[in-house]
Amino acid sequence: MNQNTAATRSFRHRWATLLIVGVSATLFAGATPGIAVAGPGVVGPGNRIAGTTPGTTGAEPGTPVTATDTTDSAPGTSSTAPRTPGTMIAADTATAAPDTSQEQTIHLPDGDIHVVMNGVPATNAVVLVHGLAGSTAWWDPVLPALRDRYVVRIDLLGHGASAKPDTGYGMDEQANHVAAVLDRLGVHRAVVVGHSTGGYVVTSLAEQRPDLVAAIALIDTGARLDAFTDNGPAGDLLMNPAIGRPVWPLLPDIAIRYSLSSAFTRDVPIPDRIVADVRGMTYRSLTATSNASDVYLRDRPEPDRLADLGLPTMVIYGSADKRWQPGSYQDYLRVPSVRLESLPCGHTPMIEDPDETGALLSDFSQF
Repeated sequence: MNQNTAATRSFRHRWATLLIVGVSATLFAGATPGIAVAGPGVVGPGNRIAGTTPGTTGAEPGTPVTATDTTDSAPGTSSTAPRTPGTMIAADTATAAPDTSQEQTIHLPDGDIHVVMNGVPATNAVVLVHGLAGSTAWWDPVLPALRDRYVVRIDLLGHGASAKPDTGYGMDEQANHVAAVLDRLGVHRAVVVGHSTGGYVVTSLAEQRPDLVAAIALIDTGARLDAFTDNGPAGDLLMNPAIGRPVWPLLPDIAIRYSLSSAFTRDVPIPDRIVADVRGMTYRSLTATSNASDVYLRDRPEPDRLADLGLPTMVIYGSADKRWQPGSYQDYLRVPSVRLESLPCGHTPMIEDPDETGALLSDFSQF
């Protein structure tokens, strides 16, 4: 078995486990949305569904999918409340950022992109890009450390409050969306920060727009496909759209919280906003983004791309990451002059250790 095949099967196993948990909770345990649960799981940044072939029905490009869409609806049936940036529950000593944010919807050909800005608008910005099944809310805990910067957070296409069309999920396409947003906002130079899959997006952005990207920071972005861990015994349930597509809208909060928990090693609360953002995704937006990240990483390992860019680079990772083999982050040492920072936490340092993560980002993002 080659490395790519093994990695693909591990992704399938994780997501099949999620489906089993979700279906069991929904059909046999009488679970209802809103019940919290802890335990290992598979949704959220860092996980992927390799090789899926979802159907082509769903929302029209550029049109957000609602709970009444029966072809590709999001888990749960309740509508999500308006976003309130800056209020996410963080771990330990992190102080909530004052709500000085401004929101904007940028209309692009592939679909509307939701953007949140903090600080005084400027031509230089710190740009924060979440991972698979994430949203702008994942960055709330580090905002206090960046209070003196102009910070731009973006919901990638298919995520958060952005549109969820059928197409436009390639890493290069997502990078183009980010570039278009920054151009619209008048940003000329940016320190770009990507969490997990978001790291591939910001790397692609630097590859396409060297005029725009001044430096790159990655947070728990996997270096190569075979470094992804496997913790599920199930088979290829999600690989069959006949099963995966109809099950996805039925997943209750209990299953989503269960699946999100593998993104954390420390005992931190998972805010309702994050659960709602996962529920807001469609089966198509989830699987297409996952597949696209696999394609990007399979084409070239992430450290090789960064080495060719020759930009100031920092890589932050959790030494207890459950989703990528922590030792694989040493691959980034082959990037010239890379700054490699290990924190005693899991896959999501900005929530598990926001003070230290924020301090690292603040120090690195000096223009």
